[in-house]
Amino acid sequence: MNQPALDLVADRHRRILERARQTGSVAVEALASEFGVTPQTIRKDLNDLAARAMLARVHGGAVVTSGVDNLDHATRAAVASDAKAAIGAAAARLVPEGASLFVNIGTTTEAVARALTNHRELLAITNNLNVVDIFAGRAGIEVIAAGGRVRASDRAVVGALAMDFIRGFRVDYAVIGASAIDTDGTLLDFDVEEVRVSQTIIAHARKVILVADRSKVGRPAPVRIAGVDAIDYLVTDRIEPHLADACREAGVAVIETEAEAG
Repeated sequence: MNQPALDLVADRHRRILERARQTGSVAVEALASEFGVTPQTIRKDLNDLAARAMLARVHGGAVVTSGVDNLDHATRAAVASDAKAAIGAAAARLVPEGASLFVNIGTTTEAVARALTNHRELLAITNNLNVVDIFAGRAGIEVIAAGGRVRASDRAVVGALAMDFIRGFRVDYAVIGASAIDTDGTLLDFDVEEVRVSQTIIAHARKVILVADRSKVGRPAPVRIAGVDAIDYLVTDRIEPHLADACREAGVAVIETEAEAG
């Protein structure tokens, strides 16, 4: 391949990565149309990027990371940020004023916290120090931070001490995230300690709200949090048909922010 052709490929790879980081995922057919190339060319591009651990291939496209390590907090916060803000606002509407709730680790749960800042008489318990900062100084919100080991990468409190702390509460709602969701509804994550804290939160809440954008669906992650039947609500931007079927069978209420906007 000559140098001009190599430059075109490199530029297309750069633009594909930019698009993936903005939206969380990319689809073969949409990229082929955007760049005026064949789907086969895009599949080769995605395979090349996956081989360099810059994307992870899924059916029909790719997502922004591999199945063994999560992205850093700042990068995750930038992925699908508009979708996360809409999801956060929709999830916040499920929480009445005067409620008690857990807010778990994750950039999407942080979007929910930002949308809750004007609620009154909330009791918020969290193992996410970023959420503590979001709620700080809000007159209508009492914040209780879990104790335990603080993970430097994202300021999450994880481990046995955090689990013991959470067991001392029984709250109205839990707002949780997941790094990945299988199409059968299985919730997945990367860190065993984080998963155990999530499982403890789920067990000590009357209602569980899962917040996740569509890039999480079909993304590989190695550690199981729970099945879809452990949650009461799924708030997402757009739901994949197989996951919608799994939610329906489990009696999970699904809120799609793109459908609401339309």
